[in-house]
Amino acid sequence: MPLVHIRLKCRKPQDYSLNPQTLGEHLKKRRLILGLTQRLAAQALGVNPWTVTNWETGRFEPPIRWLPAILRFLGYDPFPPPITVGERLLHVRRQHGWSTSEAARQLGVDRTTWQHWERGELILFREHRLKVATLLGLDPKEMGDEMRARWNGKHRRWERRVP
Repeated sequence: MPLVHIRLKCRKPQDYSLNPQTLGEHLKKRRLILGLTQRLAAQALGVNPWTVTNWETGRFEPPIRWLPAILRFLGYDPFPPPITVGERLLHVRRQHGWSTSEAARQLGVDRTTWQHWERGELILFREHRLKVATLLGLDPKEMGDEMRARWNGKHRRWERRVP
């Protein structure tokens, strides 16, 4: 009986998700599209190859200080577009790679104050609203209107009563 050679053809399975959900999956997809090894991607990012492995597998999330380099490597921002003031503050921190302490220092406020704002709490002082509006490129009047609309009365000022 003669030998018959059969060649099976099929699409090569992809090594990455077509719809990446995590930052690590975005990194892996971009790296493979560029045809880079983890070592070359690590050199482009300025980190150790094991760091890229840990990020891609989801073992660790990249620290915020590495996000500017990662965003440049990806060529896009994989995070959902910010809508609220708190989300916009987090977006600015990611773009600059700032810790909450560094972001607060940039605005001249306390770290916990920044953290409260990022979580969506009210920005009570007009001076702070002006600084945040300037940082975010927002109209200070609109930002003040948003804060007043969200005012729920729980942040009342204590008034001194004079007898």
